[in-house]
Amino acid sequence: MSNSLLTKNALARSLKDLMAHLPLSKISVRHLVEDCGVNRQTFYYHFQDIYDLLGWIYKTEAVESIAEYRSYSTWTDGFYRIFCYIENNKAFCCNTLDSLGRRHLDAYLYEVTNDLVMGVINELAAGLDVGTPDKQFIANFYTLAFTGLVIQWMQDGMKEQPGPMIEKLSVLIEGNFLKALHKYENIVS
Repeated sequence: MSNSLLTKNALARSLKDLMAHLPLSKISVRHLVEDCGVNRQTFYYHFQDIYDLLGWIYKTEAVESIAEYRSYSTWTDGFYRIFCYIENNKAFCCNTLDSLGRRHLDAYLYEVTNDLVMGVINELAAGLDVGTPDKQFIANFYTLAFTGLVIQWMQDGMKEQPGPMIEKLSVLIEGNFLKALHKYENIVS
């Protein structure tokens, strides 16, 4: 692992540790560099600001972890992993949700969910005459529904277990991706 990546990971760990007991708005670059034992210049060499670091954490920790779940037979496992990431990083994610950094959480959820849904849509659309804009529209609809569900779950205190939620989601969605694709196949874009 490169020194640059080691430094970024150390800064990420520090931010997550600090966010376990401080609101994001109360954390400064000084807090981070003192916690890591690096200087301010090192921080700014890697990140523009704390929000840049926050976005980097979501991209590197979570987005890559679900790449293998982009098929119709595994999408529920991918969604489950998103819930698990949030549960395993509860203080970090909830602190982000309640801060000016919320857009990073929203962007993370949208990116991983849309990537997952587009994988399923593209798999199911093989052999169908459905244009890319229509596939993107379908994926966007389901992505926004899922991200809304996750945000609401977080705002409600994450009381419901992810497993049963994923089962309910699966029942609700089962067959609807393909049904929508068939309907769009008959529409001229």
